[in-house]
Amino acid sequence: MLAKRIIPCLDVRDGRVVKGTRFVDIRDAGDPVERAAFYNHEGADEIVFLDITASVEGRRAIVDVVRKTAEVVFIPLTVGGGIDSTTFIQELLQSGADKVSLNTAALRNPALIREGADQFGSQCIVAAIDACRVVNAGQDAELKWEVYSHGGRKATGRDLIEWAEQVEEMGAGEILLTSMDADGTLDGYDNEMLAAVTGAVGIPVIASGGAGNLEHLYEALARGKAHAVLAASILHYGTYSIADIKSYLSSKGLPVRPVNI
Repeated sequence: MLAKRIIPCLDVRDGRVVKGTRFVDIRDAGDPVERAAFYNHEGADEIVFLDITASVEGRRAIVDVVRKTAEVVFIPLTVGGGIDSTTFIQELLQSGADKVSLNTAALRNPALIREGADQFGSQCIVAAIDACRVVNAGQDAELKWEVYSHGGRKATGRDLIEWAEQVEEMGAGEILLTSMDADGTLDGYDNEMLAAVTGAVGIPVIASGGAGNLEHLYEALARGKAHAVLAASILHYGTYSIADIKSYLSSKGLPVRPVNI
């Protein structure tokens, strides 16, 4: 079994790391370059850097911050936010990113996923999906989730499972799946959503949204069948360290990479 990855998420707005609840109620969490360097030293497996308002504001991810972050991070770095062309993908990769995360632009132009995978390899293309539960009448109604764009601000009408299958077919090498219902709540990941997606696709799925304690991380990996867990609040505000997380997951029988500090 492949080692499960622990990935700190740096949501960046106006040059600062921030964290909200259900994509609103934003709080400051520090300088992105300093936070990235800290997590690199702590033993994180990867870093995800998301410019969370780039698509809404119609601009591109902050390249200079990406470049500075890449200078202090020696683990894989994924960058997302306003990426709408293969030219920009190339610029970010040349600035030090190892992968790019495509969300709003891919929903608008799914061919961007295929073009990116063809030019740079599927391993560089992460399809980020923000989804919210569709409320159905009756307890026996089938669970469904709708995909949102523009940082969770716009409903697309797309079904989550259908879109996940499509991005895999288009050549995405990985899916970063965020539950809008759980994001920032600290109440746990949406494991039913995770299991539905991991059961539908053959590429790795990163769980995002809702981590509040160590058991939540374990459940996302064991019950939701995620290949990696993204965490923000519990790391940014010092609730747990990377070593705490890896020690716990290892004690529960999950393979993790060692922390070499």
